[in-house]
Amino acid sequence: MTITQLTAFLAALDDGSFTAAAKTLGMTQASVSELVARLERELGVALFARGSRRLVPTSAALELRPHAAQAVSAVQNGIDTIQALASLDRGTCTFGVLRNAAYYALADLAETFHHRHPNVRLRLVGINSAHVARSIAAGELEAGLLVLPVDEYGLEVRPLFRDEVLYASATRSPEAGPVTTEEFADAKLVLYDAFAGWDDPTRRQLLERARLRGLTIEPAVEVEHVETALSLVAAGTADTIVSRSIAESEAFPSGIRTFPFAEPMHDTIALVQREGVLLSPATQKLAELAERMLRERLPEHEGRTALS
Repeated sequence: MTITQLTAFLAALDDGSFTAAAKTLGMTQASVSELVARLERELGVALFARGSRRLVPTSAALELRPHAAQAVSAVQNGIDTIQALASLDRGTCTFGVLRNAAYYALADLAETFHHRHPNVRLRLVGINSAHVARSIAAGELEAGLLVLPVDEYGLEVRPLFRDEVLYASATRSPEAGPVTTEEFADAKLVLYDAFAGWDDPTRRQLLERARLRGLTIEPAVEVEHVETALSLVAAGTADTIVSRSIAESEAFPSGIRTFPFAEPMHDTIALVQREGVLLSPATQKLAELAERMLRERLPEHEGRTALS
């Protein structure tokens, strides 16, 4: 079994035909077909059902896929590592961060990494965690820091930090106490991450709590950015939710009070990568830097806890 055979197998699996795989790999169709046939002879099983216009993978092919991907990835990363050495003289890093990364002490992540590794091309994507997770699963991003829960199929997830979610209001009495799910469902709300909607991880938690009690949550206003939502809250238009890190930031409006939920709720920040695929040297370095910066700059206290 060779890396070339595994590469041909993965290309045929992804592209659906030997012809398309050959185009992807810059080889002839006959060469790709022969490489896969040799692999099948060595394994003693058929990897594809032939005869139709599109290759149909067998159950053996689906079982082999994650192992083949990891083997090919490991070899390529080894080559990249030797070429770049410790200084990372080349390569591209693709990494996703949660939308409100600036509140988690990650605002200067790109600057710090670029200063240390100026010859590495950096693509840092900051969108809602639900979309970051999908991009990682699809191979568009190598890894990312995001908020759970997300759909974890095809992903490796390592939780790092928990941050308490608080209710934010300029009109609620300071003596009112913790917020119940019933009160939240009945409140006039402005919620952010409008594009992600109820795919947003924090919203998903709230929606699940409401459903368990037979309640619905219908925000009066939806906006894209937390800063816009907080402006509306400060004006007394509606209430919202924020993480403790946002509530304790210097930019948080002074006229807004925060309250815990009666049943405490947390955002869990996790490092996520595609299942069975090793990170490139550049992305591995960036992931390590992001985790270290997060741990160093977010002190632990009640409502915020490191998980590993």
